[in-house]
Amino acid sequence: MKLNNQAMLITYPDSLGNNIKDLQKVLSTYLDGVVGGVHLLPFFPSSGDRGFAPMDYTKVDEKFGNWDDVKKLSESYYLMFDFMVNHISKQSKYFKDFQANHNQSAYRDLFIHWNEFWPKGRPTQEDVDLIYKRKPKAPVQTVKFADGQTEDVWNTFGEDQIDLNVTSKVTKQFIKDTLNFLMDHGASIIRLDAFAYAIKKLGTNDFFVEPEIWDLLKEISDITSPRETTLVPEIHENYHIVRKITDHDYFSYDFALPIVTLYSLYSGKASRLAGWLKNSPMKQFTTLDTHDGIGVVDAKDILSDEELDYTKAEMYKVGANVKKVYSSTAYHNLDVYQINTTYYSALGDNDHAYLLARAIQVFAPGIPQVYYVGLLAGKNDLGLLEKTKEGRNINRHYYSLDEVAEETKRPVVKALFDLLRFRNQSSAFDLEGGIDVQQNGDNEIVVTRRSEDGQTSATLSANLQTQAFTITETNSEGETKEILTSNLSAVK
Repeated sequence: MKLNNQAMLITYPDSLGNNIKDLQKVLSTYLDGVVGGVHLLPFFPSSGDRGFAPMDYTKVDEKFGNWDDVKKLSESYYLMFDFMVNHISKQSKYFKDFQANHNQSAYRDLFIHWNEFWPKGRPTQEDVDLIYKRKPKAPVQTVKFADGQTEDVWNTFGEDQIDLNVTSKVTKQFIKDTLNFLMDHGASIIRLDAFAYAIKKLGTNDFFVEPEIWDLLKEISDITSPRETTLVPEIHENYHIVRKITDHDYFSYDFALPIVTLYSLYSGKASRLAGWLKNSPMKQFTTLDTHDGIGVVDAKDILSDEELDYTKAEMYKVGANVKKVYSSTAYHNLDVYQINTTYYSALGDNDHAYLLARAIQVFAPGIPQVYYVGLLAGKNDLGLLEKTKEGRNINRHYYSLDEVAEETKRPVVKALFDLLRFRNQSSAFDLEGGIDVQQNGDNEIVVTRRSEDGQTSATLSANLQTQAFTITETNSEGETKEILTSNLSAVK
């Protein structure tokens, strides 16, 4: 099934039940009309990072199911798969062959040889300092080979995630073969994970290196576009960089919306949110939460430094069990620009504030993606956090089927489902349609979405200070009906 303008669920294959079959059961039992797409987080055999260190893209990890399960899912939902364009697992057959055969390996040039990358006498400390990195050391790992030699290779992320040399012939073939395989097996959208890190070039910070990054994206697009598969380059950074993706007519992510919305609900002030919504493109996916922490750097220059500091401080004060230590190295947090919490707990486990946040997301330009914990208004999982000492696991609860059945009975979850069903069926949210954003005083915002033909409109009227809101829809006859209010009641 191809991409359609309906909300998308983000989930691991074993987070709503134990496997993809259980996920299918949850979707058909509880989520009819709630979501039209599924971002199925990495389901391949992996050696780490909850799937983001893929060993073999041609296999489904047996504990999750098989390709028949994925195919069945693709018959009812448009699917997003991850392709880690920057790296692959140290435990993959490619890297193992490289270790065994070193310079005689057919996969030697799949990887970036640190000492060959740098001219003689480099890198200097200045070179290393220039590199854009998410950990406090040079992005390098020393590898021992079967012939007894050692060599350094580029390693941006975890120890098991070895960077790919995307400029080599063997890597280009690997990319082409892998993308075609994923498209053959149900991918409607391919998310290019860690895309901005893929190009390395002397004299740069090795992050979103232009123009080479566009050459890489075009090479990938030339593979996917003939099959009408959508590409989504994943970039966590200042929105000016993300806007370049929009300017090149690709789908992008709105990773700034989570912090802008939190700031607006904490402060009660509408100006920053109104300004951001007015300037956001329609060709994007919106998020409030993902499998990672809540990004802060994404909202820089949208919010001032003082407003960002205020938002972070309020998150620790208002948030339920949100503590600074959970986003530190003590809990293996490599990204200092992210705060680990569920979105529901960031709002103090407050049903009214949370539903308003989701209403803002629904009315924002683009297609909403809702992370599975967020879909069930999940609280911070301190048990899993402490058991694993992994900060991001605070927002990665494993729901049993019995838990899902109970959570879907909560009023806030029922109201969120009603909101998403409305979003999916109303033509007011056409991506080719219009949006009007008005600010009334300091605290009130009114967002109206209109269908492409102008016949249908939907309006969110909200007071960010009191968190009271109303959603209405007006049809072609000029008749207006109330859809949802802040008392968590929906009009059928």
